[in-house]
Amino acid sequence: MTSVNTNYGALVALQSLNQTGRELSEVQNRVNTGLKVASAKDNGAVFAIAEGQRARVASLGAVMDGIDRATSVIDVGLSAGESIGDILKQLKEKAVAAQATDLSSDQRAALQADFDALRNQVDQIANAATFNGSNLVNGTNITGGSTPFTVLTTDSSGGSAGRFTLANVAMEDGNSNPYSVYANIEDATGLTVGANDAVEFSITNGNETTTFTVDVEATDTVETFMARVASQSDGRVTADFDAETGVMSYHAQEDFTVTFTDGTDPADDDGFFDGTDDVTGTSMTQVVAPGSGSNSLSVSGFNFTLGATGQALAGVTSTLDISTANGASAASSAIDTAITSLNRDLATLGAQSKALDVQKNFLGKLTDSIEAGIGNLVDADLAKESARLQALQVKQQLGAQALSIANSAPSIVLSFFR
Repeated sequence: MTSVNTNYGALVALQSLNQTGRELSEVQNRVNTGLKVASAKDNGAVFAIAEGQRARVASLGAVMDGIDRATSVIDVGLSAGESIGDILKQLKEKAVAAQATDLSSDQRAALQADFDALRNQVDQIANAATFNGSNLVNGTNITGGSTPFTVLTTDSSGGSAGRFTLANVAMEDGNSNPYSVYANIEDATGLTVGANDAVEFSITNGNETTTFTVDVEATDTVETFMARVASQSDGRVTADFDAETGVMSYHAQEDFTVTFTDGTDPADDDGFFDGTDDVTGTSMTQVVAPGSGSNSLSVSGFNFTLGATGQALAGVTSTLDISTANGASAASSAIDTAITSLNRDLATLGAQSKALDVQKNFLGKLTDSIEAGIGNLVDADLAKESARLQALQVKQQLGAQALSIANSAPSIVLSFFR
């Protein structure tokens, strides 16, 4: 039917043109922002996930900033400790020189003056080694004190998983000589390893029991078996070996019951775990309770000032006197002890600095992975959007042309009345 009141063709063309306009606006927004999910109305669920992960990235950044500050505090402490170590070497030199019996009183007085001047620098260096209000070498942030120095190592509030461990009986040759990690399991344990021998790790949650079976073969070395523990338990159990004691230990975040099965006796852990036959197996020992994990590291603090009780320089006091050969000998012994203790403490600080570097490196990789995951969720494929943009622009032009034609269709009615 031809009508001037209703132009159905124009209505259809207009709807199509409006739809094309909405699609074009969406594509242009993605091209402008580079995001396919720029707001909650684009995709509420994905937007919520992305925002949560962006918050995590921000918190990890704050943790890494804290680690940087802690590393600076440790580095300042190490610099101070190394300088104090240099002074102790010079004090040692003076004390050894003063043990000579051919020195005049004037020469001994000169040595004593140099000794005192060097010794008095120790406290100045220790007290100056402050960064951002923290000092690890003058007793301000000493371990066990009222203001220990701690640093966040993760954004989590604490681990939800526990830590459990179980150790084999020592693997040795009968003469208390432990085996190496390259020894065969059969030789090291004294067991006869045959077909179907295995170590089973079982855990029960409610009414469900999960069992991981780790095969044991006669040709397995300790190293090979440890690798198999991790792979066949899907990483839920790991093993390590102490070559000095011959003890293999198993570690997990869950409380497993462990049993050695040899085929003829399905529950025989004799000579492998606790040295007794036990049909129920041997349960791991809880080391850290679930939910009690920590998200911070307590950095060891020391007191490198003169005469600090129980600290590295406890024996280096203002009373050390090298004006006599005997006094110089006593001072030399005290300085030797201080140098040994100081180096031990500096090694502790260095290890903690290294641990923080490793943790920061991990957090950096974790941040990169999370940001990549966010990108997978919300980033637009600009190559695809560019092609779609061009197609929609052509479609929009064709839609406008179609609407123009549809609008002019009723004019044919005029020809009926000529």
